[in-house]
This record gives sequence, structure tokens and C-alpha cells, in this order.
Amino acid sequence: MGYDILIEETRAGLVENKHFGIICGINEMKKQIYQVGDSQQEVFFRSAAKPIQALPLFLTNIIEKYNITEEEAALFSASHRGESYHINALESLLNKLPVGEEELFCPPSYPLNIEPREKMISEGKAKRRLYHNCSAKHIGFVAVCRELGYPVANYWEQDHPLQQHIVQILSTLSEVPISEIKVGIDGCGVPVFAIPLHSMALTYLKFACPDLIDDSGLKDAVVKLTRTMNHQYNMIASEHFICSILLQDPNIVAKGGAQGVYGFGLKNERIAFALKVINGSEEVWPNIVASILEQINYKNKETIHKLRMLKPSIVKNDSGIEVGTIKETFTL
Repeated sequence: MGYDILIEETRAGLVENKHFGIICGINEMKKQIYQVGDSQQEVFFRSAAKPIQALPLFLTNIIEKYNITEEEAALFSASHRGESYHINALESLLNKLPVGEEELFCPPSYPLNIEPREKMISEGKAKRRLYHNCSAKHIGFVAVCRELGYPVANYWEQDHPLQQHIVQILSTLSEVPISEIKVGIDGCGVPVFAIPLHSMALTYLKFACPDLIDDSGLKDAVVKLTRTMNHQYNMIASEHFICSILLQDPNIVAKGGAQGVYGFGLKNERIAFALKVINGSEEVWPNIVASILEQINYKNKETIHKLRMLKPSIVKNDSGIEVGTIKETFTL
């Protein structure tokens, strides 16, 4: 398979680590204009699929019917980190929606962020399904099932009507026939989809440029969803994480997934990118995305600066002494 070196990490002038991967960039004509490695390789979306999985809810009137706030609605496409503002909004969702925490298929967990996790453990609090980073996605799944008359039982199974609805939406956005979409099981237990990286980039192009979507209802739902993501960027991850930093820029729609997968689209430029770090690292996402934006001469330099601050190119040890570098080695 065609992988290129995306990142080299050095220490004392010696290469200590290399991150291989693939990148694809496409334009509004759906033509590939940037490529690093084999863009036809099939890649699992993992949590980069969450905006797609949230669309069945945004296609209903659940948000209006139950007076869901914009902060709460953003969680449906989030990989939340368990900060207090996440938990408060999640509790509010459970109070508003006809959903019980015990109905969620995601397993009990502690928050992803260290501070709230350690605080809960020190206070002797038990793990909860609500603390799982996918909990809002599952709350949305149950709410949609009730609203559309689907059975709640086994909503996580591949042949359930809800999951069939989701894969149909993915097929529409990615233009990959359902028969060619590979299906696995994600970390939280629901189906996860793999398509060629090129097609993943196309999906994010349509998030950034919803006028490319023929179905008017789906187009309106995408506009509503992406607007919510941009307005409530910290609900999608939390402070000091790449998704929230990119979504602060109203020109960008972005979401990452486990095992090094990332997708983002640029609204004004009408282009989109998808990438996969083969060793699964998420640590080097800021370096890769910053380099992509620099190489295409992206106008919002503040966004690039924030990415560079998130993951500096200079490596320091625990005492703050400079010991190495992180260098992007790819050219689009």
C-alpha cells in the first residue's frame, strides 16, 4: 500500500520516529488536486463519522420540539472530553429527551480529559455511560428511534433501521454505493464505516459546501449541523484540542476520529481534505493540518498559529530543555 512519510521526529539530530500516512485534497468539481500516498485506500471513519451519524436527528424537528439549546445540539456530533460544561449539557439532554441513561449502549466510562477524570475518581464517583465520549451520539440515536417509530432495542446493530438510515446518508454524501461501504464495529459498539480516503474527503467537501447536496432536506440538515459545530466548538472536543481550534474558524468544518483519521473542509476555498496517520497517532494532527494550510496559502494565519501553538515543532523534555524537533516531510 502507498504510504508516505508525513512527520519525522528527531532527538539530538537523529530520527527517533517517523509517522507514515496518506492525504487527499479535492476541489468543488470533486477532482483530486492534492495527494500524498494512495488516496484510494479504504479507511474507517471512526469518530470522524459523528457528524454523519448526527444527521438523522437534524433531519427531524427534535431540537425544536424538546427545546434543545445549541450547546446541547452540538454534542450530538461531539467526542466530548467530560468537562463540567459537557456533563451539565448531557444531563440537561437526558432531562429534556425521552431517553434513559440505562438505554445507552456505550459502556460506563470516566471522562477523557485528565482533570475531570481524576476529580471524579478522587471523589469516589462511579463510571457512567454519560461520561463516555460517545454518549451524546447514543442519546441522539435513542431519541431518533423514538421520534421515527424505530425500535429502541438493538439500535446499535448493523441491520437496525437507524443504522441503515445512516449508511444511506453516508452513501449519498460520499457517492460510494452502499454495497461498497465496508462496515466494522466502533469502540462504542455501533457500526463504523470504511470508504476510500478520496470519498471521505468528498464527504467533508459537502459539509463545507452543502450546495453540492441535491437533496434539499439533507442540505438544510447539514447547514444546521455545521453551523452548530462552528458556534459551539468547545462542545465538540474541548479547549486545547484540534477539533475545537479548527471549528473556531467559521470557514472550517472539521472532525477527527480514532487511529489517526481526520477530515476537514474549507467553505470559501471550496476544497476539503482527509488524512490518515497509519500508526494511529493523533498527536501529530496539528502539525499535519497546519502544514496543509500553509502549503495551500490559507488566508487565516491565526488558525495556523493556534495549531502551531498546540503542537510546537520544537520538542522539550520534562525540564523544558529543547531536545528535538517535529518536522513535516510531505509536499502536497
